[in-house]
Amino acid sequence: MKLLIGGAKSKFFHLREFGDALGPYGIDYKLIPDMDMYSHLRNTAYWYPESFLNYLGLAKAPKSFTEVIDEYKPDAILTDTQTYFGYLATKTKIPLLVHLRGDYWKEVQWGYETFYNKSFKKRLGYWWRLKVCGKCFPGAAAILPICKYLADIVRERYPNKPIGVMYQGIRADLWYPSNGMNHLKHPCVGLLQDANVLGKTVEMLTLTKVMKALPDIHFYWVGDGPYRDCVLPELNKFENFKWLGKLSYPEGVRDFLSEIDVYALVSGIDMSPLTVLEAALMEKPIIATNVGGVPELIIDGKTGFLVEKSDAATLTERLKSILGDNNLSKQMGSSGRMFIKENFGWDRIAREFASFVKTI
Repeated sequence: MKLLIGGAKSKFFHLREFGDALGPYGIDYKLIPDMDMYSHLRNTAYWYPESFLNYLGLAKAPKSFTEVIDEYKPDAILTDTQTYFGYLATKTKIPLLVHLRGDYWKEVQWGYETFYNKSFKKRLGYWWRLKVCGKCFPGAAAILPICKYLADIVRERYPNKPIGVMYQGIRADLWYPSNGMNHLKHPCVGLLQDANVLGKTVEMLTLTKVMKALPDIHFYWVGDGPYRDCVLPELNKFENFKWLGKLSYPEGVRDFLSEIDVYALVSGIDMSPLTVLEAALMEKPIIATNVGGVPELIIDGKTGFLVEKSDAATLTERLKSILGDNNLSKQMGSSGRMFIKENFGWDRIAREFASFVKTI
């Protein structure tokens, strides 16, 4: 079987790992950037003149797309972004599999209420994205949500569509202790999350109460995004907080996770955050908000702690428990690594994907 994978370049590191794991199951793959399917006329915000004309049936698909299809002759197409690439795939007779990483419908709603509503150009981009995705999901042969929580959401919208959970995978051998980051102060809590979705990001404001209650604990945030300034001005008011921006991947992230004492995911909504897998493989105790698909990655009380949204008091107490008990910290770290290796290795993800594809 030949699988054409179109994805965002930012996800290529992990898409290659997934593709490489498919080999033992008789699946060859070709990975291409989904944005390469746009013409030289493209600009920004999902507004592409040629793609719009093609959507209306007034222009042909970009030559690069038809060339890839003609040359590679895939048996199936997989995309992890809901873009024009996916729409073009629905126009072929080749089965399209859509790997859904987040609650697309809620995220575009938040986006329109904030980011996309700032100018006519952004509103136009929002409208175009809805039009493209409006064709992508119904035209797909199957939808592969990244967790069970998201699968339930998709089933409500597409009850007759084949749906199979495809978790985020990870290579355990790439996550090992390094020299760390010597400039961090201890004891410390590490946060590794981007600010790309409003509903996720604003939950970080819960930390203001936590940092006030724990003035001797240092909090370091790695990440960035368009909603950064919705939280950073408030967080920066605390002397025990520092924003580190983006780090190189995977080296810089590995150094960061090697150095911190506890990993905290303080998010308003998340499906299958890769950072939880990475922190667990680095044998760090984890505290995370009990939202979305996060409970599918953590065994509460064994590999980490789950806390409810906006519950600063419980988050504070859980941090005290872990930072004050070295044995508990080590036990959670060890159990977490074992749990992730057994359940989220690429071999298992690839095997389950290969089995699902046979049913399409």
